[in-house]
This record gives sequence, C-alpha cells and structure tokens, in this order.
Amino acid sequence: MSVTIYVEGGGESKELRTRCREGFSKLIKKLGFDRRMPRIVACGGRRKAYDMFCNSITSAKNDEFPILLVDSEDPIALSPWAHLKVRDKWDHPVGAEDDQAQLMVACMETWIMADHLTLRKVFGSCLRESALIPVKNLEDRSRQELLEALKSATNDCGKYRGYDKGTRSFQILAELNPKSLDDNLPYFHRFRETLGKHI
Repeated sequence: MSVTIYVEGGGESKELRTRCREGFSKLIKKLGFDRRMPRIVACGGRRKAYDMFCNSITSAKNDEFPILLVDSEDPIALSPWAHLKVRDKWDHPVGAEDDQAQLMVACMETWIMADHLTLRKVFGSCLRESALIPVKNLEDRSRQELLEALKSATNDCGKYRGYDKGTRSFQILAELNPKSLDDNLPYFHRFRETLGKHI
C-alpha cells in the first residue's frame, strides 16, 4: 500500500515546506517505517491540505491510501471527521475511511510539549522547565496555552534560539522521541496505528 500524508504546515514558503516535510519524515522514520516511508506533502494552510486530500481521494488507485493530517485547533469530543465538520464545515469525502482523518490535538505544539526530555536536549540550560505543561492530558489543553508555555519556557534562550513556529518548530519535531508521544497522546497513538495498518 502506498501512503501519502497531506499535512498542514510550511506556509507559503518553499523552504519552510521543505523543513516541514523533513521534520515529519524524520519523526515517522523513528516510528519504524524507515524502509516503507509514506510520502509527506507539506501543504501550507489547513484548507489547502484538506483540498489536496479530497483531490487525492477522487483519483486514488486501489493501492493508494491518502491521509489528512491537520491541527484540530481545539480539544475534541467528537470523531475526527465530525469535529472537522463542526469546526471547519469540511465534509467527509465520499469514499474516505474514518482513519484517513488524523488530528494533531490541538496542534503540533502538543506533540512537542509531550517530550520534555528532548526539549531539555534541544534548549539546554536556558530551558525553564517549570514553565512546561505536564504531559498528562495534554490533548485537553488549548493551542494558545501550549504555544505560550513553550515561548515562556524558552524565553531566556536569546534571540532566534527560543521556541517559535516555523523553522524552529520543525527542527524540534525532527528530534522528538515518538515513544514519548505514543505513550502520552491518544491521537498520536491513533496516527501510528493507522500507519502500521496501511503501510
């Protein structure tokens, strides 16, 4: 089975989309899929990711399995497709399976916050660990809370060394230990299980 992941991230910059693709690729390789890697498409905005995914569903062959991977933006209480319908008014495409909608709940910063050990390695002594959010029930936190906590925890690291969305976030994504995410984030575990099922 050929798997393609249409991921939200990278904005309009070719360089950022490349870094986004590299960050997700390195993390997925560490999940054990290095010999059967999915194709990663960094789509920029979330709507663009959805549109590209829908187009791929229409044209997919029997041995192709497209996956949509976007931020949920908010904590969720519904199934992924139902959440996307309520929040974004996105329809469940005809022919798409339930596990073809994958969510970073509530955002990529949740994945980053779930691995305190890697944050220590990346930021070193300038990391203010007391500002990090405990890993328990991280998917119940808001994206704003997560982003502010990461910025606060790295505020003393100096210009261009603290946490910021974009280049820095994708660099950290590539360094993450997927076991920390799999142990602490049910929706990341769902993502890993889906890859294992279809690759």
